[in-house]
Amino acid sequence: MSASPGRMRPPRLPLPAAHVANALWLGATILLLLAIAAAASGPILIPFWRIPELLFMAPNSDDEKLWHTILVDIRLPRILLALAAGGGLAVAGTALQAMFRNPLAEPGLIGASSGAALAASISIALLPALAVPVAAFGGSLGATWLAWRIGRDHDGARLLLAGIAINALAAGGLALLSHLSGDTTLRSMLTWAMGSLSGASWPTLGWLLPGLALSSYLTWRQAHALDALLLGEREAYHLGFHLIGLRRRLVALTALTVALVVACCGAFAFVGLIAPHIARRLLGPSHRNLLPGAALTGALCLLGADWIARIAVSPAELPIGAVLSLLGAPFFLYLLFSAPSRSALR
Repeated sequence: MSASPGRMRPPRLPLPAAHVANALWLGATILLLLAIAAAASGPILIPFWRIPELLFMAPNSDDEKLWHTILVDIRLPRILLALAAGGGLAVAGTALQAMFRNPLAEPGLIGASSGAALAASISIALLPALAVPVAAFGGSLGATWLAWRIGRDHDGARLLLAGIAINALAAGGLALLSHLSGDTTLRSMLTWAMGSLSGASWPTLGWLLPGLALSSYLTWRQAHALDALLLGEREAYHLGFHLIGLRRRLVALTALTVALVVACCGAFAFVGLIAPHIARRLLGPSHRNLLPGAALTGALCLLGADWIARIAVSPAELPIGAVLSLLGAPFFLYLLFSAPSRSALR
């Protein structure tokens, strides 16, 4: 899975701190403007200049009460869920791309997303609806544990191949369940497999946000180890990093992140793949800066896709997974063809 030694290029020098800070502030400003647009847009428009008043003051008129209910109970939890899920998936994707030294790596490659989708679909077909998030969480951790057990004593390539095999097995199980299920159950399975933020709520955010904040922080604590992995596993070993333990920590943190996200809103493609590429081009390869930048970029990607899905055919709503695929696949092809001779991780 590592790049050919003959094609290796030395890592780019770290960018100036002022450049990194300016890029992060610009991203945060764009994210704030997009969040305001998402809060104001929908079947019922809310004047954006009234949003601070609706958040911090008691509503008076009937219109204000309606706007307040929509903003606080529906749109704000959905925006925060998009930010948290997008940021978490981007952090997980960044860590996996460094661990495998492969710019095509993303959280779904180790079986976490497909395992969660299969477990959630089984729960939809056989168990009460309240068991679906628990089943998705357990399926993600179980699939990742199985991939780790298969590939733990070997290099990253075997772990990746184990994840691909688990993905194929889960896809077969999903196809069989879809064939045997009725229309209503099949629609629920497809919604879960493609991802949706419609179930966002404050109780859900109450346990999701601390979990994702913890897993992302612990991943950021591995920034120096991720930088060393970019040089190669042998070089990282000679720098004093224990590779098996390091891979175990990274896989566990990735599995936890993906399990939390999928348990809340299903599987989202391309976020963990594209966001690290964008952040790497703007902030350089140093993971101390790259991980926060990727989280910010992933949050922007998922919030933007959700906003487009909500307003494109309003009052109806497009599947977010379809929007992400339609926007993400061409952009990723552009990334591949725009620099064919450069290492995408440098």
